[in-house]
Amino acid sequence: MLKVQVPEENLQAAYLFNTGQSYRADKFFGITRDKAELTFRVWAPHAKAVHLASAQCDWMPSEAFAMHPLEETGVWEITTTALKEGDLYKYAIETPAGDVVLRTDPFAHEYEKKPGVAAVVNTCPYKWHDGLYRGRQGRRHKLNQPINIYEVHMTSWRRHTDGSYLSYRELADELIPYVKQMGYTHIEMLPITEHLLDMSWGYQSYGFFAATSRMGYLQDLQYFVDEAHKANLGVILDFVPGHFIKNYDALYRFDGTPTFEAGDVTIAENVRWGTWNFDLGKSQVQSFLISAALFWLEDVHFDGLRVDGVSNIIYLNQDAGKEDWVNEHGTAIDYAGVAFLQKLNAIIHERVPSALMFAEEATAYPGVTKPEGLGFDFKWNMGWMHDTLDFFELDYLYRTGAFNNLTFSFMYTFDEQFTLPLSHDEVVHGKKSLMHKMFGDRYNQFANLRTMMVWMMAHPGKKLRFMGSEWGQFLEWRDEEGLEWHDLQDGMNRSMQHFTAELNKLYRDEHAFWAQDFVPAGVNFSQTDQGAQGTMALMRHGKKPSDTIIMAMNTLPVQKDDYRVIVPRAGRYDVLLNTEDIAFGGTWQHIPTDYEAFLVGDHYEISVILPATGALIIKQKKQVRGKNNG
Repeated sequence: MLKVQVPEENLQAAYLFNTGQSYRADKFFGITRDKAELTFRVWAPHAKAVHLASAQCDWMPSEAFAMHPLEETGVWEITTTALKEGDLYKYAIETPAGDVVLRTDPFAHEYEKKPGVAAVVNTCPYKWHDGLYRGRQGRRHKLNQPINIYEVHMTSWRRHTDGSYLSYRELADELIPYVKQMGYTHIEMLPITEHLLDMSWGYQSYGFFAATSRMGYLQDLQYFVDEAHKANLGVILDFVPGHFIKNYDALYRFDGTPTFEAGDVTIAENVRWGTWNFDLGKSQVQSFLISAALFWLEDVHFDGLRVDGVSNIIYLNQDAGKEDWVNEHGTAIDYAGVAFLQKLNAIIHERVPSALMFAEEATAYPGVTKPEGLGFDFKWNMGWMHDTLDFFELDYLYRTGAFNNLTFSFMYTFDEQFTLPLSHDEVVHGKKSLMHKMFGDRYNQFANLRTMMVWMMAHPGKKLRFMGSEWGQFLEWRDEEGLEWHDLQDGMNRSMQHFTAELNKLYRDEHAFWAQDFVPAGVNFSQTDQGAQGTMALMRHGKKPSDTIIMAMNTLPVQKDDYRVIVPRAGRYDVLLNTEDIAFGGTWQHIPTDYEAFLVGDHYEISVILPATGALIIKQKKQVRGKNNG
């Protein structure tokens, strides 16, 4: 092969990639454009030869499309004018064994529609219009802002009448106004990186730099994010850096040898999920995945990433058949996985300080949200989720003996910076919808669901709920069709949807619910020892005394006519929300809202009527200063 003079900057880019220091490797690999010329680069360190393959050469190696190696870097490249925007391509790789295999481009920004996996030439830039929004986000304290997330599976939120998907642009027209109207602050998408298997929901990906072609082009997704930002909504992406699809024409044994995965197949294979684990100890894999994360944050303007499967990354024993695996020190910690996540978060926080990094992590690993730990901003509070759902599924007869399910979270609330998730995982595969989980007949199910939502809002931590729960969809989520929007023909479902919107807006407007989520000063657990009565009350505090909110909750179907609520000071108090309001599907048509505090010993109380299986949100009235008449 003719030796090609390689520019020094290309050798430097390859060196950074190979040493795990290339944090936007996609600016070098994949396709770069210089006017009509397209340069294709791929990492295939053990290949004997690599050719660019397309329909022009019948998908076979052709000398006209032979790629040359960048010295000993493992990188191959070719510059050509033969391909244009929209053309399909792959790489024909001669393996060390002499076989020729076709592989798609790991760095592509677009792929053909399934079942094909060919990459598509897409180098078109997008012109953004969200500068004001991003400027505001950069000035906000991200821990002390309202975060109330609407989690969405984009292809099953709503569909056309013929069952086909809404496009990214159609979703911009329909989903964004709906989420805005409902009072949420953020949309979180289940993975929209390119994938083949619909039922994987995007968690078995092969295109880590590409938006799935099911709903349009990358530029269409960028339009969606742009429109969300113009509506003052943040957008978060589920990101899956732990594993990838098993298909043989994507990342697996990319150059005929283990390239993105470990050489030991027992380490590489993820039996439980039917995927291949990334070898997170490899420098090149670190460059690849960190570059993918920054691509979504910097080029697609996502406001944050929810990292999936953190437990599988930081432990050796999470997979089937590996329950007894330990490291050289006799523990189950995967040091390479831990180091990767620390590096990922450190680089992202350095380059995109406003980015919100969420960990889906279900164990007691210490310091998930600490700089000296894994470095995430937020951790999903799976313990709170399980305990809360277990409690509200209980027959009323057993609730007084199970109040620890609600109060136990107070023991560890400030150990991490938590997000409270009621996610897609809890409403699928026979687990029932949130509304269907609730105890009792239909009326009581809605009453319990409203009460549980108030409990969620009052508890310290950011919030996440999956689509459909906002109106109490009865059927559990089915990914192969749209939500049961016809439910809203029923008055109870419409009332529940109205309740959710009002509760969301109250959360957003009242600083006490979010300004001090992660410090003890943000909450007083004032009346949490009333399990025998099935009741509870607590105070949430903003940074101003006037911001204080009181939540009182009754988990039993017996009205409390003289329920004493501790309040912070003398004065008059308003009920801002009563879950039993007839407008929300309850039975109360006339709701007392004005209460005078009275002194009891060393504190003040108000006496309220606490509804059966209901909750109140209370706030002190603003003091009106009288004129000074001298």
